[in-house]
Amino acid sequence: MVKRVIQIMYKEVRGLHQAAYVLAFFTFGSQLLALLRDRMLASQFGAGPELDMYYTAFRIPDLLYVLFASTLSVYVLIPFVSSRMQTDTSGELARKLLSQIFSLFLSVYVVLAIIVALAAPYIVSYVFPGMEGNTEEVVLLLRILLLQPMLLGISSLFGVVTQLGHRFVLYAVSPLIYNIGIIIGIVVLYPHFGLSGLVYGVVLGAFGHMAVQFPLVRTSVLSFGFDWKINWKDVRSVLAVSIPRAATLAMHQVVLLVLVAVAGLMTVGSVAVFQFAYNLQSVPLAVIGASYSIAAFPLLADLYAQKKMDTFRLHIVSALRHIVFWSVPAIGLIVVLRAQMVRVVLGSGAFDWGDTRLTAAVLALLSVSLFAQAINLLIVRVFYAGGFTRIPFVVTFFGSLAAVGSVIGLYTMYTHTPDMMKGLESFMRVSEVPGAEVMVIALGYSAAMILQMFLLLVSALHVFAIPVRGLLLHMVRATAAAFAGGFSAYAALNFFVFGINEETLLGIFLQGMLGAIAGLLGVVSMYYVLRTPELNEIYRSCRGRIFKTDVVAVQDEIL
Repeated sequence: MVKRVIQIMYKEVRGLHQAAYVLAFFTFGSQLLALLRDRMLASQFGAGPELDMYYTAFRIPDLLYVLFASTLSVYVLIPFVSSRMQTDTSGELARKLLSQIFSLFLSVYVVLAIIVALAAPYIVSYVFPGMEGNTEEVVLLLRILLLQPMLLGISSLFGVVTQLGHRFVLYAVSPLIYNIGIIIGIVVLYPHFGLSGLVYGVVLGAFGHMAVQFPLVRTSVLSFGFDWKINWKDVRSVLAVSIPRAATLAMHQVVLLVLVAVAGLMTVGSVAVFQFAYNLQSVPLAVIGASYSIAAFPLLADLYAQKKMDTFRLHIVSALRHIVFWSVPAIGLIVVLRAQMVRVVLGSGAFDWGDTRLTAAVLALLSVSLFAQAINLLIVRVFYAGGFTRIPFVVTFFGSLAAVGSVIGLYTMYTHTPDMMKGLESFMRVSEVPGAEVMVIALGYSAAMILQMFLLLVSALHVFAIPVRGLLLHMVRATAAAFAGGFSAYAALNFFVFGINEETLLGIFLQGMLGAIAGLLGVVSMYYVLRTPELNEIYRSCRGRIFKTDVVAVQDEIL
């Protein structure tokens, strides 16, 4: 049994849609664990000061991870490693490059982490003024979490080896283990160590994220280690690409840092409400957007390197169509079923009905830009596959400015003229609920993400001559399906309210599940009526037996 599980983990999967669906399957499993994690946190603490401190402590380590560990990203290194493997089939040149990048990252990050740990009291006081009174606790959590970027950075470097080997199952298992570690922190470590136990669980999960890939890396021709001799010419060529990418990703983390800082100035619990809603909308984003972008990148990079531009464009358009196909109807279902989703996932213990209503409202507003966020993930990787890093940096910079500016502007307007938000509060059904001002964060963020999507698409059209005009028809079909699914789900919710006890978890789950089934039927029916080609493509991909592709023999050392 164990041997069979290992064989599945080390299975080689080829083909864009097959790889995307494998990644989506395991990503969905990881996200289910993440939802279980959030439910346990919500039940234990509710939307209160403890989770405000917990989520705030993540922001600086996450920023450091993006700034430094993104140098090790598969999206930067795969083209460099692939080109060296083509010129040296033994893999020695590629292995040396990985060793040098690993050595540089580890050395620089350790020094920086020590500096941040020493300066943490000043950083927290200055960046998160809303945490006044809890500064010492946040500083302690932050210092422990500084181990996470180092472990995840090494794991990201391992991911170069696993993705080049098309071991998408193994690559996708890592987030599962990461969330299991966090759950262990909640269940086992928190009772003994308090809030510190929660972040110890995060570090444990990050270690597992890295360790599960280690056996494959150790036996690979690309197995790397610490190298004191660094060829700065090779490293500079990588840094020339990775630094703009790191800056691009860092801007998103800076945006989240600012949003959390703004939420910290609002009603107590606003940080937790925003983070819970953001995590919930990240589930469909990860399953749809991340799965397609991750699966497409190695193929796109290879096609661009071989100058097969027609096929390159064809795969981009195919991925865009499928992202729109899935994500737009998902928006309609999330908006209608938001309260049931939040209540089922988070509604227990200290997480009361007021917390549920606020989180559901923020979730709906964030989800409006779901399709835009998913397209952003893909188009950014399209540019990386072609070796272009400055364009996504510039576009993301403007998108980040728009996000921060719109959120701060809306919050300023809300504090001075609160009556202007009464219509939104009434529409989202949070009138008279304390802390409704947190909705302005989601509203500003979604508007900025949609703007960024348009800028990226226009840039991609100019650089790669991608034929995106046909996407308008696919967007119309998807929008029609979203309305059909949303209407069906809404009708089902009102119909199944009779005879179901909405005061119990089982009752809310049944109501939401029946509403979701009705909504999905509405979506599929509309797609069928409109003769959407993606239905046939999905059917053909499933017939391709995703899990019956060739299995590469597992080496004895790994077993």
